[in-house]
Formats: sequence, C-alpha cells, structure tokens
Amino acid sequence: MCPTDTVEPAPLQGLGPIISPSTTLIVLGSFPGAASLRAQQYYAHPRNFFWPIVSALWGLEGDAALQHRPYAERVAEARSRGLGIWDVYASCLREGSLDSAIEQAELNTLDRLREWAPGLKGIAHNGGESARHMKITQTLGLPVVKLPSTSPANASWSFERKLAAWREAFTQFGLDTASPRTD
Repeated sequence: MCPTDTVEPAPLQGLGPIISPSTTLIVLGSFPGAASLRAQQYYAHPRNFFWPIVSALWGLEGDAALQHRPYAERVAEARSRGLGIWDVYASCLREGSLDSAIEQAELNTLDRLREWAPGLKGIAHNGGESARHMKITQTLGLPVVKLPSTSPANASWSFERKLAAWREAFTQFGLDTASPRTD
C-alpha cells in the first residue's frame, strides 16, 4: 500500500432490537455509544441515566435497581413490563460516542415496529438525534414523544428533571406500574 492510500473505516454496527409482541412502548435512541458497543448492551455507560430512570419509575431500589443487575435481567424486566429498546440507526461512522460525530448513518427498519409489536401504543425518542426521525415514526399512526436524552452528554438536564419528563411518557403509555404485567 502506498503512503497516500487511505483505508475507509468500517461502519459501526448497532445492536438488535429488544422488542416482543407484547411491547407497548419502544424507546428509540440514536446509536449505541462506545461503551455500549464494547459491552454489546444498551445504555452500558455507567453515567447514562437510562437504567436508573427506568428503575426509579418502576420503584426498583438498591440491589433490585436495574443498573445493579446483570444485563440479561435488565432486558427480561423491560420485556416483562412492555418496554422495548432500539435505535434509529443500524450503522454509522463515528469517532467516540457523541451524536454530533455520527456520519453516513443507515436507518433501522423502523417501519416494521408495528409488525413486530402489534400491542405497541407509543414510541419515545431518547434525545434530539433520535427525534430527528420522528416524521418516520409518526407514519406508524401511534403517539410519538421526544424525551430528554439520558446520555451523560446531556448535562444541562438534572436527573430529577429527566425523571419527571420520562415519568410523564411512561404514565401516558401505561408503563409506570411498580410491578410487571401478567398479561
């Protein structure tokens, strides 16, 4: 290879959807951060508020809080309560974890959400980059909300302020109960 030759970086690949036929609300992020890609887990960065917020909304404290449990248990708890998790982007080029660094993004097949989750009642975009694609998710004929990003990069919003906004959405879509559903 000549010194002037450049190698194009390979696109980063996102994570698969956490979704089931009983999903009633799906939270769409933009694309997993570097810590999440390394761990192959949604919201793996220790300062991301996603799991602490969901735990607070469901009354899970101490060792029962999702952020203190193995990832497989977090996913099982989310599924048992009707919560789905995915991202708007399937792949992209990006240095680091900031949404502002995302380039050449390829969208996930968001138009299939209702097919995969026939009980879906709503879609919540986690942050501004995800919400840029609300026009797509709105075509599914469901309520769509924009939530403040749980990312540590969204430092202008306190945990309490984020929690209040997320509580409103979870209440709207019936996911604010303190125990898993039995249906």
